[in-house]
Parts: sequence; structure tokens; C-alpha cells
Amino acid sequence: QWHLVESGGGLAQPWGSLRLSCIPSGFNLEYYAIGWFRQAPGKEREGVSCTSGNDRSIKYKDSVKGRFTISSDNAKNTAYLQMSSLKPDDTGLYYCATLLYDACDYFPLDPTEYYYWGQGTQVPVSS
Repeated sequence: QWHLVESGGGLAQPWGSLRLSCIPSGFNLEYYAIGWFRQAPGKEREGVSCTSGNDRSIKYKDSVKGRFTISSDNAKNTAYLQMSSLKPDDTGLYYCATLLYDACDYFPLDPTEYYYWGQGTQVPVSS
């Protein structure tokens, strides 16, 4: 059975940085696209970024472009979300999830497209 585990969350100050990690088990992320999502209290889950295997195709939510960077390390079978210049609006429970295909070209930020999910890691951004 496939699983994903996120880590790296924690309290961040505005304009600070954090790096989230997503480690899958049961499959090799080199062959599947990975997405990052977040859900703020009282709001719907929203897509933040997607990367295909080997980072060939990458998509970002407009509000994080230039601040967040998604990447994957196939040797470590780990995906990352490097977050910089954090804002209070970035606060949320961050999840990684996997598509059952290796592309971010169709609906990369639509959570209904994703099949397996992690439990999430909290990222509160506050001074």
C-alpha cells in the first residue's frame, strides 16, 4: 500500500523560510507526479505546486510563484517544497499527494485528481 509522510513544518515568522519534505513508501516518485496542497482553518484545501517525475513539468499557484520551489530527489525518493518570504496567508496544514500518472499538465492543482495523501504538516506563519 502506498503512503506519504510529510515533515518540516513548524512555526515560521513572516518573511522566513521553511523546507517541507515528502517521503513516499510503496512507490518510486520518479514515475509519478507529486503535488503540495494546503488547507487553512475554515478554508478549502488548495493546490500549491506540482512536479512530475524528474521535475520535467512544474506548476505553481500564482500567489506562491517566486517564493516557493518544488523539487524532487530521486536518489532519496523524496520531494521537497522550499518556502521563502513566507506570509501569514501561507498558514495552513500542508499535504503532499500523488497523481497516478507522471504529468502536471492537466489539472495539477486540483485536489480531486490526486489519489494518495499524507497526513499533513502544520505551517503557522506568525510574528
